[in-house]
Amino acid sequence: MNQTERALHNFIAIMRTKDSIENVVRQDVKQYGLNLTEFAVLELLYSKGEQPIQKIGDKILIASSSTTYVVDKLVAKHLVERCVSSNDRRVYLANLTQEGERLMQDIFPKHAKTIEQIFSTLNEEEMKQLQRILLKVNQTT
Repeated sequence: MNQTERALHNFIAIMRTKDSIENVVRQDVKQYGLNLTEFAVLELLYSKGEQPIQKIGDKILIASSSTTYVVDKLVAKHLVERCVSSNDRRVYLANLTQEGERLMQDIFPKHAKTIEQIFSTLNEEEMKQLQRILLKVNQTT
């Protein structure tokens, strides 16, 4: 097998793995009445705190037009609130509501266990090796 064939096989393996992991995560967050994008926004706000709405899409890799739609859905569910920045009135910020904070405090540890389970077949050294390899591949793109 030559380098091109190996690269193509690895590409297919990575894409299948991505789809498999995404399906598990999709089912995990669905039980809480959320889709992947909604959960990604909640997870970002939970871990990083208040964020400019215009920057959320970049951080979770969705189009800026979709960001507003997702934030609107989360506002309607009373999980996120939108406010004007005190530093720049042109900037709108998103933040978790108390209800959103409680939800994430409840579901995030369970979600983390689901992610841990996905990788449970790898030992510590394999986990480190996987991370090194993925970072190396990511640097070339």
